[in-house]
Parts: sequence; C-alpha cells; structure tokens
Amino acid sequence: MNFFSSDILQNVLSFLDTGLLDLTAWQIVLYTLVVTHITIASVTIYLHRHQAHRALDLHAIPSHFFRFWLWLTTGQVTKEWASIHRKHHAKCDTEEDPHSPQTRGIRKVLLEGAELYRAESKNKETLEKYGHGTPDDWIERKLYTRHSALGVSLLLVLNVALFGVLGLTVWAVQMLWIPITAAGIINGLGHWWGYRNYDCNDAATNIIPFGIIIGGEELHNNHHTFATSAKLSSKWYEIDLGWGYIRMLEMVGLAKVKKVAPEPKFAKDKKEADLDTLQSVIANRYDVMAKYAKSVRRAFHEELEHLKHKAELENRFLKSSRKLLQREPAKLEVSQKQQLVELFQHSKALETMHQMRVELGAIWERSSATRDQLLHQLQDWCARAEASGIKSLQEFSLRLRSYA
Repeated sequence: MNFFSSDILQNVLSFLDTGLLDLTAWQIVLYTLVVTHITIASVTIYLHRHQAHRALDLHAIPSHFFRFWLWLTTGQVTKEWASIHRKHHAKCDTEEDPHSPQTRGIRKVLLEGAELYRAESKNKETLEKYGHGTPDDWIERKLYTRHSALGVSLLLVLNVALFGVLGLTVWAVQMLWIPITAAGIINGLGHWWGYRNYDCNDAATNIIPFGIIIGGEELHNNHHTFATSAKLSSKWYEIDLGWGYIRMLEMVGLAKVKKVAPEPKFAKDKKEADLDTLQSVIANRYDVMAKYAKSVRRAFHEELEHLKHKAELENRFLKSSRKLLQREPAKLEVSQKQQLVELFQHSKALETMHQMRVELGAIWERSSATRDQLLHQLQDWCARAEASGIKSLQEFSLRLRSYA
C-alpha cells in the first residue's frame, strides 16, 4: 500500500515538474513567444483594424478564430475594446481621453494602463455611444461577454497540464503581454516619445520604425494621421508586420482591405496648379505638410551660419527654434510664438517660410470658399513662393504644383 501511494506521488511530482509535453526550457520559451505573438496579431488585425476602424473586412473563419483566441488568452470583450479605442480617437489627448499620458501622466499610463482600461469599460455611456457594429450574436452574449474570465481560467489549467509548474509562468506572461505592450507602451509611449512623420492633431508618435514586436502598432503617429487605413507603415523603411498578415489573408480570400492611406501622385513638368492639383493637395495635406517641414529644415540649415554670427543667439535657442518651426503654428503657445518672433528679427527667410506655411494650411481649412477661389489662392501661393528667392521654398513650390 505504501509502495502504491509512493508510486502515485512520484508520478504526480513528475507531472508537475514536466507536464504532458516534457519540453525543454528553450522550447517553452519559443512556445510562449509564438502564442503571445498570435495574441498581438489578433489585437491589431481583429480588434483594432477590423472592429474599431473598419479598415478591412474579415472572413468568418479568421474572425471567429481571433474572437476565440482573445477570449482564451486575454478575456477581452470586443465591444469594450472597440468602444474605448474609438473614444480615444474622438477625445484624443483631452481630459476625456481614457488613457492619454498628456493629461494623466506617462507614469500612470505606463504602469496602470490596464486599470485605466478596466475603469473605462464600466462606463455604459462609452459602450452605448462608441460600441456600434461590434458582434452581438449568441456566442458573444452567452459566452465571450458573459463569461469573459472563463477563457483565461481554462488557459491556466491548460498551461499547467502541458508544462507543469512552469505553465504558471507561461500563463503569467500571457496575462501581462497585452497590458504591458498595448495598454502601457502603445497608449503611453505612443503619445509621449518617438518620431513623427505627420503633424496630426494630437501627440501620437511612432515609437520605432520597425513594427514587429507589437505587430505594427509601434507606428502610432501614422495610425492617428490615417486612422481608417489598414496599413500602418508609411515610409519605405518602416515595417508593419500586421499589414503583412492582412495581405496574406487577402491573397487566400479571408480578408478584404477597404481603405489605406492615400499615396500622392505627380505629373512631371506641370506648368501651373490646376483643379486636379488642388484636389490632390487637399487629399494629401499631411504629406504636403510633412514635405514642407523638410523644406523648413533645409532653409534653417542654410540660414544657420548667418544666425550663428548673431552673438545674442545661443545654440540652445537655435536648436529649440528649429523644432518650433516644424510644428503646426496653431499649436504653438504664446511663449513659443514670442521666441519665433525673436528669431524672425534675424532671418526674414525663416519668417517668410513660417508665414507661407500658415497660408498653405488655410487653403484646406476654408470650407466656405469655392473651388475656383481655392485654386486661385493655391496658384498665387505658388507664384509668390517661386518669386521669394528662397531656394527651399522654390523647390517645394515646384513639387506642390505637380500633385495630380
């Protein structure tokens, strides 16, 4: 009897030590990386681009797989996630934004992003106002929403069965993966630190140009500029892994892309801006202003040697002024505007570049003007730019009138 009990105890201990699969530590690490990556892909493709923004349609097969996987590995409720994210875009970086580091502080969002999400998910007004079009079928009502915690509980049992005691660690990593990467890093650093391709209306940044670990979500500035685009990469060197998966699904008939960011086209040697130019400039205004910012940087560099000879202008002043020149003029604070006024006293070229930027942006903001009036303003802008004597402005104007 004692021998029998000892044998059972030994088998139990062996099971707890290795689990059913008896994998090595490195094999378990590889498994963990694979399943957490599937979770990331499910969030970016299904929850974000498909559900929240309707940038693509998904076939029932991947759609139901993603729903099941997210229920199993995160306990996410589709309606809650889509509602909170839509509200984030609608109220971005304001006091009503559920998770903006600009109003709540970077430490709060980085370390407590998941808590902010859970608090907002209890706001019925948010779900009613922003939750339209999300799944409301039998399995959603009876299982995924009603028993959202059941999936992660089953996953805990499954991980322990497969890997023994180490399964607890695997499960813990899976539970922390989305709160850290999405709720913390993307919602936090993605509105705090990084580079910006476009001067969109909020503080969104691209954290790094290689969207691999978080499936392309690292390209947050691109996304906030073109929110309904299924593709998040913009520059040739940027990588959006989620877009690669979407294209593979599309090639086998399991997805259909509805919208991507517009790509400007050009008509070489166009002598004068026409109505096609006007329409293209307005449609591609973010690209226009991004290129204008580059022209400002070149103009600043050309003026730099002249400005350095001004004894009263310190390097720190010049460096901060260069950054201010690249920002949207309407977003500048009073003290920042005053700093630029001081700079312009020493450089009429930079003052002209700044003023011309304000005038260019006004072209697509004047909703009451007719197309002919806007075209005349664009043509006049190009004529004055090319007569300015400022090389960077002249080169930009030649590019601007070639939009087609």
